[in-house]
Amino acid sequence: MRSLIAFQGARGAFSEEAARKLLGLKTQVLPCERFEDVFRSLKTGKAAGAVVPIENTLAGSVHENYDHLQRFELPIVAETSVRIVHNLIAQNGVPFSKIKKVYSHPVALNQCLDFFSANPQIERIPFYDTAGSVKMIVEEARTDAAAIASAVAAEIYGARILRRSIESDRQNFTRFFLLRKPVYARRHPVKAGRNQSWKTSLVFTTRNIPGALFRALSAFALRDLSLTKIESRPLRGKPWEYLFYLDFLGHIDDPGAQNALNHLRELADYLRVLGCYPQGA
Repeated sequence: MRSLIAFQGARGAFSEEAARKLLGLKTQVLPCERFEDVFRSLKTGKAAGAVVPIENTLAGSVHENYDHLQRFELPIVAETSVRIVHNLIAQNGVPFSKIKKVYSHPVALNQCLDFFSANPQIERIPFYDTAGSVKMIVEEARTDAAAIASAVAAEIYGARILRRSIESDRQNFTRFFLLRKPVYARRHPVKAGRNQSWKTSLVFTTRNIPGALFRALSAFALRDLSLTKIESRPLRGKPWEYLFYLDFLGHIDDPGAQNALNHLRELADYLRVLGCYPQGA
């Protein structure tokens, strides 16, 4: 069990593709129904690692997982991005002309609006997971329904791809984090490839006063550190106050990064580094 990598969704989900891209094709996986289950599986030792989506180029950030990063305190050790290709999938023998309903995750459905505009006779129905929708139509032998999911999902469940790459925007990528338990991250540090940059992720809060965020960000500007992401999330228990999630290019042990973090600590009410990892492709 300790070699398993947890992810949300059924076998064939895009998160499984990300896990295999990060760790190899022979990676053993543990599918989970909810994101919270993924984090809990790693926290309790049921899994050795976890792969979670954190943002999509079209749908934006996965806010729930930002909250879980803060709650479960599991370090980020790697990242990657996956090109999201949505396929219309049905069980073998079912032609496109018979399709009346299409199931998939709500985000996937919304990323295929051009397809549904061109086929108004087809009803779109939200489902908890892309690959899970393929599994469902095959297990229930649905002859009037299809699913939107990855090509790997069609292969795993013995289904047939009716239409390939039906997403409306081809520039559709999802960024994923690989998480480990802190003790594993310390004993087995990740090594960057040649000429590969490092990225550091952190979360902090500031006093709710004019200029506080400007001064916090100046800690990085003064050291010429490039910010690649900043995201605010509500601070629970303190209405209209926020946590700020931030990514910058640089290794946490670099002198410039150390000076920036020490500067930020002087300004922030709370600061925690979420992970330092090689910048993914």
